[in-house]
Amino acid sequence: MNSRNLKSQADKPQSWEEVRTAFQKIWGYQDFRPPQGEIVRSLLARQDTLIVLPTGGGKSICFQLPALLQMGLTLVVSPLVALMENQVQELRQRDLPAALLHSELSRSERKQTLQAMEQQQLRLLYLSPETLLSPPVWQRLRQPTVQVNGLILDEAHCLVQWGETFRPAYRRLGAVRPALLETKPMGTEIAIAAFTATADPQAQKTIRQVLQLRQPRIFRLSPYRPNLNLRVQQICTPRSRRQGLLHFIRSHSEQAGLVYVRSRNDSEELSEWFQKKEFRTAAYHAGLSPEERRAIEADWLNNTIQFAVCTSAFGMGINKPDVRWVGHFHAPLLLSEYVQEIGRAGRDGDAAEALMMASEPTGWLDPADRQRQQFFEKKLRSQQRTAQQLARKLPRQGDIETVSRQFRDGAIALALLHSARQLRWTDPFHYQIQNAPSRQQPLARTSAAKPMYEFVHTSQCRWEFLLHRFGFRPQSGSFQCGHCDNCLRGR
Repeated sequence: MNSRNLKSQADKPQSWEEVRTAFQKIWGYQDFRPPQGEIVRSLLARQDTLIVLPTGGGKSICFQLPALLQMGLTLVVSPLVALMENQVQELRQRDLPAALLHSELSRSERKQTLQAMEQQQLRLLYLSPETLLSPPVWQRLRQPTVQVNGLILDEAHCLVQWGETFRPAYRRLGAVRPALLETKPMGTEIAIAAFTATADPQAQKTIRQVLQLRQPRIFRLSPYRPNLNLRVQQICTPRSRRQGLLHFIRSHSEQAGLVYVRSRNDSEELSEWFQKKEFRTAAYHAGLSPEERRAIEADWLNNTIQFAVCTSAFGMGINKPDVRWVGHFHAPLLLSEYVQEIGRAGRDGDAAEALMMASEPTGWLDPADRQRQQFFEKKLRSQQRTAQQLARKLPRQGDIETVSRQFRDGAIALALLHSARQLRWTDPFHYQIQNAPSRQQPLARTSAAKPMYEFVHTSQCRWEFLLHRFGFRPQSGSFQCGHCDNCLRGR
């Protein structure tokens, strides 16, 4: 089914049989997997929706199909250029009207996409929160003739993880819908849907509040993967950390995998160490050029390299079914990061293994984990102090451009005040401070980091621990996966 066929179908309401036929023709699948069909129905009805599905659960189809079957534009807010490129490339290969906007595009490419948007030639437009709220894009989207059907937040956990720190534009997304509706014809409806693989009850609440979802339908599937075996190896020295990971990778000879680290330096140093031991690997992090990142992704997908030593961005949205293992050189700061990253493994349903290296509880001989946690908390407190100090200097009403120009961390300060419910966005660019800034505010993300420590040192079934934290409880009795390290040790 190509763009011309879609245009002819979108002029009239879709019967469910027509929806299924379009799904079969575009993607070649016989039928939806639960709850894909119900999610598609919800979005076609322009209903706000919150979707939490495990990695590999077919989330992108759930918003792509409704967008393709309706006249007008669906905006897909995505955190990473690589993620946008992968999805748009797949759509274009099927001759479907999708495009993307990001800072790495040439001026001519941006101009061409903006013209296609204004001429209503697109059904899906992928862009980051920052690009969505950039003046050239925003001014065009506000035009009354540009029909906007929906706003999709892909990888919505990024709003929670990054919205208060280095991606403060996420905190302004809730003001997008009312601002767009001001310039659209009477009766226009814009639905908002948030998709993620990992959101515990508190994260779901944050997503709903920030996006201002209206009585959303909620779809949640358990993140449990019976083919994925979880293991934590406690180590005492930096050397034993490397040796333990080396032994683990050697036990998966020539099988594709990923090694996750927490910093650019760790990525480069550990990759070089493995290369000296004749492993086919590469370092992957945000400091690489777009061309370098794309080349490493292609080499990994084609098995030219066995694994990448990467930071958390790698693998998001990249579909490689035969990943047999994931190794964590350090424990992630948040459980949601951990579940996202282990979810790269075993998507084909065959057995896969996830190993995390972690310092023993005292951390006397290898204090790396404890130092990283302390650094994280110290940075958060510093940002919070800066925000509170700035808040006392800011006018009660203002705009983000002026604040960002006058203060180095002005945008982050506004995001933190919004998180603390001391500020509201009257539109995506103008704020109003509502409450007098206090000197003490709870560090929500600091408390969110505590479950990771508990997961590392728990003696209960690891999957049971994760399911409980993400709001899934067994109907009767306790849950035992039978294949994590703690279950096997119990035997």
